[in-house]
Amino acid sequence: METKDFHHPFRPYDIQQQFMEGVYNCIEHGSVGIFESPTGTGKSLSLICGSLTWLREHKRKTYDEAMANVEVEDDEPEWMTEAAKKARSREIRHMREEFEARLSAVRERERKARERAQRISKDGPAYKRQKKSNDQPEENDDEEQFVLHDYDSGDDISPGQSQYSVESTKLMEKLGMLRKSANQDDDAQDTNELKIYFCSRTHSQLSQFIGELQRVRLPPGLPPEEGQCKTERTGSIEELKHLTLGSRQNLCINPRVNKLPTQTAINERCAELQQSNIAADQKCQYLPKKENEDMILDFRDHALAKIRDIEDLASLGSKLGVCPYYASRPGIGHAEIVTLPYPLLLHKAAREALDISVKGHVVIIDEAHNLMDSVESIYSASINDTQLQQAKAGLAEYYRKFNKRLKDKNRMYVTQLIKVINSLLHFASQTRQQSNDGDSTTATSLLTQHNADQINLVKLVQYISASKLARKVEGYIAYLARAEAESKQKPMPGQEAAPDVPTLTHVQNFLPCLMNPAKEGRFTWSKTDDKVTIKYMLLDPAEHFREIVEEARSVILAGGTMSPMEDYKQQLFPYLDNITTFSCGHLIPPSNLFVRTITCDTEGAIDFAFKSRDKNMLRAGKALLQLAPKVQGGMVVFFPSYSYIDNVLRAWKAAGITPQLEALKPLFFDTRGTSQEDPFSAYTAAIHQDPKRGALLLSVIGGRLSEGINFSNELGRCVAVVGLPFPNYADPDWKAKMEYLEERAAQRGEPKGRASREHGENVTMRSVNQAIGRAIRHKDDWASILLFDARYADERFRRKLPGWIRDCVNAKADGSARSVAQGLEEFFEQRE
Repeated sequence: METKDFHHPFRPYDIQQQFMEGVYNCIEHGSVGIFESPTGTGKSLSLICGSLTWLREHKRKTYDEAMANVEVEDDEPEWMTEAAKKARSREIRHMREEFEARLSAVRERERKARERAQRISKDGPAYKRQKKSNDQPEENDDEEQFVLHDYDSGDDISPGQSQYSVESTKLMEKLGMLRKSANQDDDAQDTNELKIYFCSRTHSQLSQFIGELQRVRLPPGLPPEEGQCKTERTGSIEELKHLTLGSRQNLCINPRVNKLPTQTAINERCAELQQSNIAADQKCQYLPKKENEDMILDFRDHALAKIRDIEDLASLGSKLGVCPYYASRPGIGHAEIVTLPYPLLLHKAAREALDISVKGHVVIIDEAHNLMDSVESIYSASINDTQLQQAKAGLAEYYRKFNKRLKDKNRMYVTQLIKVINSLLHFASQTRQQSNDGDSTTATSLLTQHNADQINLVKLVQYISASKLARKVEGYIAYLARAEAESKQKPMPGQEAAPDVPTLTHVQNFLPCLMNPAKEGRFTWSKTDDKVTIKYMLLDPAEHFREIVEEARSVILAGGTMSPMEDYKQQLFPYLDNITTFSCGHLIPPSNLFVRTITCDTEGAIDFAFKSRDKNMLRAGKALLQLAPKVQGGMVVFFPSYSYIDNVLRAWKAAGITPQLEALKPLFFDTRGTSQEDPFSAYTAAIHQDPKRGALLLSVIGGRLSEGINFSNELGRCVAVVGLPFPNYADPDWKAKMEYLEERAAQRGEPKGRASREHGENVTMRSVNQAIGRAIRHKDDWASILLFDARYADERFRRKLPGWIRDCVNAKADGSARSVAQGLEEFFEQRE
């Protein structure tokens, strides 16, 4: 059977070929898939090649089918049918080729610019930035800009008109080259290339993915025209159109804004600089305007002409003198693949703000092992009574000033918002009188006062968003503060002037939580000496993720350590009967991996359950004194928590174990925060200085060094995990999650306690897998993995390990520290 060509830049290994076939078939069948490929097996390239090969082939297939079904009268002669097909083909090709030619011209200009830069020492800017206005700040006595515009929730936007023939329009839409805007009817079209949305947690991970993307060359999405020679047919390449999206924090190029310390401060400052009350010379000169529309389109073409990461996009904006955060949006419709971080895809409000629609497209979420936590975090929120008081005061001041100038509907919604805030403040006041420090509550209990429970929160939230009420109110309060400063002849803060705390924005973010069904989450409150905090925690991520799943053609979750997978099925896709799952082994031969569980020492069985954890600290240290000398190179030992590492180091120091370990290997350890000098850099330097002796690094599961750190080759010849890092069962949030899972399980008729126990074990083992999965980084790497706890010998835990590690566990081997040390010594001798 002929192997399918996925245009991989290298000759793929069998597991990579299987992975690409799995991705291709999952998308072709419109399925939801969970794919696991260990770190070091080329997962990113396999995702790219499998998905993009499908994309280009799908375009060709759709084009061919459409050409075969061009509608003509039954009695038309064959030559007229062929002529109609050619006419349609030319129209489609003309649009495609026109855009490709524009991108090609951009690439050529960039090539020549690079050549010029090499010939001359100082290159002038290719594009002039917008000239800063020298206008003096205008005295703005007219406060009209803060007045809310007339609001009508039934308003519709008038539809546009398609510039193409009806037949071509239908074909382009089918090809994914046109889309209907959410507010347009069937005749209003906007460019929307069929695309893949690729999402990961951080921009650093996305930059690595984009680097892999630059390696791939694919055949064009449309077949060659008749008459092209064979060489042209087989050699034709269509450059991939890629766009990366980011937040203002990543893309802002205004130094007055991007130097601010937090993303919230940057967002608020950006919003303030767009308001009409800001003097002309204080406005952001990079903001897209109608008069620089050509610059925005030029930015779009440059962004799509070359595969760029987020830093490249920011540099492009600086070069062209236009804001990359706003100017990148017109490129979304033309892109074939869009890369973006988790929040921009997972949060519905963020998708709407960027005009992202996943309908009919492919969604791939990488590093998805913590996807459920991410969805829950994005849709959880908290607010305290101090913020509520500030929001109320600002809103009251605004209402006092503009009450008579607001239309009835605006006045009604502003009044409703004040009632909701007052009800929340009443609840906070009541809890202050209670003796306990916190408890759970309900949305109903939060809205019992001022008839707040009679308000239609759906319409209120829609109004606040559409009217930009928070921005208007906060802008007006900032305006009053500046006016007061001027009247007292105080120096103006200038560029840094902004509302201290966007308090009404906090309220706006909290209100949607009050609309969520009670079964999806929990409200809790807590109090300190100075404030009461009301918190909403989402417990059911499925419904918020469901819109993406139901709208997208296919959704793929991928990661290096997705095992165990049951939680994804039950908590993200409980409404789906069939989910594609794929898990492959590693590229290394089994002889390159040594995996053992340490279950006992000379004193008997040993485990690090919470009740016995402290008394076994010294036993762990003594075991390491036997194991460390056998390891040639770096040894990384993971512990359940930072506090436990602190206790271990104190106990070892008192017992004299620490100096004995330091005599064997230089000892480093991770700490909370980033104040300490980077322990990984020091650890790496020590190993490079003496590779055979190596070094010992104590780290924390889920800590700074458990994800994203490269422990390849001599940096990670042995990775050990001490204990099982179970979550804190006393934590209120964890207890709420467990109660929720048990309620759901009871509805399914499951035995009491099983669902919460399974979830706790799954979360624990995913953390373990994430740490030990980094021991092997490439096909020629080799390492040892030690699981230090008698509970790892239990089949219940062992089956939750990734298959490629589980298969190497010798369940019948002697689990004593002495025996494991002997096996470790033999393993390293074989590697010499």
